[in-house]
Amino acid sequence: MSEKSLFSQWLHLFCRVTLSGCSTFLVLAAPTITNFPVSKLLAETAISQDLEAASFFQQGVTRYNRKDLQGAEYAFRQALQRDPSLEAARNYLGNIFVEQNRLDVALQEYAEVIKTNPNSSEAYYNLGLVLHRQGEKDAAITAYRQSLVIDATRVAALYNLGLALYEQGQLEDAIAAYQQAINLDSSNAKAYFNLAIALQQQGQIEPAIVTYRQALQLDPKNAIAYNNMANLLAIQGQASEAISVYRQAIRLNPKNASVYHNLGITLYNQGELKKAGRVLKRAHNEYREQGNIEQAEKIEQLMQQIAQKIGQQQSQASQTATPSQSSATTSNLVEKLKRQTPNQPETSADPDNVPFSVEFQPTLTSPGQ
Repeated sequence: MSEKSLFSQWLHLFCRVTLSGCSTFLVLAAPTITNFPVSKLLAETAISQDLEAASFFQQGVTRYNRKDLQGAEYAFRQALQRDPSLEAARNYLGNIFVEQNRLDVALQEYAEVIKTNPNSSEAYYNLGLVLHRQGEKDAAITAYRQSLVIDATRVAALYNLGLALYEQGQLEDAIAAYQQAINLDSSNAKAYFNLAIALQQQGQIEPAIVTYRQALQLDPKNAIAYNNMANLLAIQGQASEAISVYRQAIRLNPKNASVYHNLGITLYNQGELKKAGRVLKRAHNEYREQGNIEQAEKIEQLMQQIAQKIGQQQSQASQTATPSQSSATTSNLVEKLKRQTPNQPETSADPDNVPFSVEFQPTLTSPGQ
């Protein structure tokens, strides 16, 4: 049975159980919301042939824009009592319920929109957002895809589709969705960042580094992107650049213990023990402040190893040795350190080190669009 058929059955069951007979299911909202000026909205299109319904609708829009959600809900309901076919009013009601986290009620309103207009890309997109927020990832994916069948240029649907696919472990499809979103909007820094994470997860290190660079060109304040890119540079053996990039991440977020840890490990592997010790001490302090005692204790053990190695180096340096012997001794020590210590940065425990998620804010379009 096809995915579309399964989704149709699911929508039918939802409508039968929850919506008392609506014919289709519906969608929730996008990262951006388009509101129209009052005069422009009324001048360009007849909202309703019922003037009283149109008046209530306009009151609802005004109150919605003022964040008076309770007043807006009342006005839109009054408009729908006088003109039940007023699709735009239902869209607004759905958006209000999303902002109030009344997701089941929002779904009902969007379902009625789709019942009236089954070719509404916006409604399917909005449905996908609500389902996504409710944790119904597979259903959200199908809804986003249906939105894109109707309007293949809806960038937000591609972006959110990529996120949902990534969360479901479908990395190749997620990468394709993000790339399509970028093709339509090359200024989307979040899409580049999420794409880089997906590429990194798939083991495509070089493409991930390139994509992180593109994300940072658009958003040079993304400290997590700097940290992730530095991790990959360190893994690739580009330690000097990795160290520079870690320091940029620290300048942007001087409280991120994970970045100090990663920088310390990279310096350690380069044999810069004193610098590594100072940086790891900062990581240790930050972890303790965060209450991450387990990680702080691991750092403390590493700091003790470094102190011992520094002592060994100083002892060896005091012994009589030819320059070539001294160089060989230092080289051997660095190799020994590398064997004793993991030579790859850790995966950040920072909760922000995940793809940028959707912003659950409904999309609105002018009636008749």
